[in-house]
Amino acid sequence: MAEGIVARDCEMTITQAEFLRLLPAAVAGVPFVSSGGVVEHGDAGRGWRIALSPLPDLTHGLIRLERRRVVFSFRGYASEEIAAFFRRFDLYFARGGG
Repeated sequence: MAEGIVARDCEMTITQAEFLRLLPAAVAGVPFVSSGGVVEHGDAGRGWRIALSPLPDLTHGLIRLERRRVVFSFRGYASEEIAAFFRRFDLYFARGGG
């Protein structure tokens, strides 16, 4: 996919395998291709790209959690469509805490 608008650049405490397991539901089952640390959907005119790269583990005492930098890019989407994408995505990737 050609360069798009970077809509979000964040860190997530998640393994790549868990990210890929949750992603289909988070993107409403649209087809995508995953290769290495890149997930893509769409064609040259319209689509999105998610790039995952490893970060140092988060450690707290004996607890070790894997982290990823996650960069979301969009091409051919209106800002309202991007916002709707993230509303759904965030629902599926939300973690409870206390």
